[in-house]
Amino acid sequence: MCLCGFLLFAFCTTVIFDIITRTIGHPWLWLQEVTSTLFTYAIFFGAAVATRRNDHLYLTAIAEGLHGRSRIVVEIIIRLVVMGVAISFVYFGYLNFLRGFSSFRMPSLTPIASLYAAIPICGVFVALFTIEQIVNGLRNGFEHSELHEESQPIETLVIKAERP
Repeated sequence: MCLCGFLLFAFCTTVIFDIITRTIGHPWLWLQEVTSTLFTYAIFFGAAVATRRNDHLYLTAIAEGLHGRSRIVVEIIIRLVVMGVAISFVYFGYLNFLRGFSSFRMPSLTPIASLYAAIPICGVFVALFTIEQIVNGLRNGFEHSELHEESQPIETLVIKAERP
């Protein structure tokens, strides 16, 4: 999560520096490369973090109304779909990464593979976090914490609020 915050902060900073250097008439051309790299890595790392927090690829609306064994089956199927996407990210992202060594970014002549590396890295993290969700779900159930908070009786909340 901190890495995502850093990448977003660095992205915004490089955009501001790019605007300033262009306004004063002395643009730093390499800054656009840095900005696009930060943006790409922030997007893919953010997708992995959001998957871990269950905020991204949120397909559980179907399963929320279910209980018991049917809920477990649907939750596992949903996570297997996400796992399929993660495996695709790893496989096709790695192929793209390898092809990226034949193309270069201008003006630094850095292989574009440095930009494509974020795709398989994201896939590895999404797969890891999906496995974590399956294991935790099978151990502790797939009920989400916000559902437990909402189901607390109103009287209990009022009593707690009245105590000094």
